[in-house]
Amino acid sequence: MSRENVATSWPDADDEEDFDAVVRDEEALGPGVRALCASLGVTGVPSRYPGGSLPVYAIGDLVLKLFPPVHVEEMPVEAGVLAAVRGRLPVPTPGVHAAGTFERWGYVLMDRMPGVPLSTCWSSLGTAERDSIADQLGEAVAALHAVPIPAIDDWWPERWPEFVAGQIAGCAGRHRALGLAPEWVAQIPGFLAGIPLGGERPVLLHTEIMNEHLLVEDGRLTGLIDFEPAMRGAPEYDFVGPAVFLADGDARFYGRLLRAYGIKPDAELRRRLMAWTLLHYYSNVSAYLSRLPAPAEPTFAALADRWFATR
Repeated sequence: MSRENVATSWPDADDEEDFDAVVRDEEALGPGVRALCASLGVTGVPSRYPGGSLPVYAIGDLVLKLFPPVHVEEMPVEAGVLAAVRGRLPVPTPGVHAAGTFERWGYVLMDRMPGVPLSTCWSSLGTAERDSIADQLGEAVAALHAVPIPAIDDWWPERWPEFVAGQIAGCAGRHRALGLAPEWVAQIPGFLAGIPLGGERPVLLHTEIMNEHLLVEDGRLTGLIDFEPAMRGAPEYDFVGPAVFLADGDARFYGRLLRAYGIKPDAELRRRLMAWTLLHYYSNVSAYLSRLPAPAEPTFAALADRWFATR
């Protein structure tokens, strides 16, 4: 039977254009959400979370995350990594109740974690509270990187060195297309050529450790969420997110985080982290320059010293 003749509760979302047209349309998504909940025996009224790139709903003490056909390959990654890290980190992660596909859309039904996003209270935290969060997060990332990498079919990228080589080859063009000024773009090839990357044993990476993906309550991290972009790669790749989406130039916080992980910061590390920032799959250095602290001079070495400062 052709796909066009199969009855479905969902709108079309086989490419990014289709998905962008419906991702915020609850009238379009609602029938599918209700039909899926009924098939899973989940009762209660789904309440859509306002943020995130994928539709996510709270239903009582559960969370339902949806993966449209264009992103359905991310569902096994989220489910598989959540199963692998369950009970292994000092910061809780959601337990998975069900995962699969329903009328071509993927889903993961998981625990709803206590607390509020760190982004909602970060600016009001005092020094002692930030110190505690840094210590907790550094220990959690160390534990994450020690988790045995799970076996997940068709997990992209299959080979980390090839991914890094591709990111290096396309780096200048990618950031130029994102609006990075020509004087910065011109520096990228030379800067990357001088930074040794590689040789580290691949570990399990979250890849987007940031304040929206951390939950907190009474000064304690109560949840690390959103594992669908997880990868296997160099440990330092995971320290881009905390720098550009959490520390925002707070050298004390970032230094404590690294030391709690077990890293001794130095100038070489800062430059490698700057390189990983340029190479990160979701990076937008032009946007970061508009909101993060300015460097002492317009070079990537100076930018590394400012954004990844630890004193």
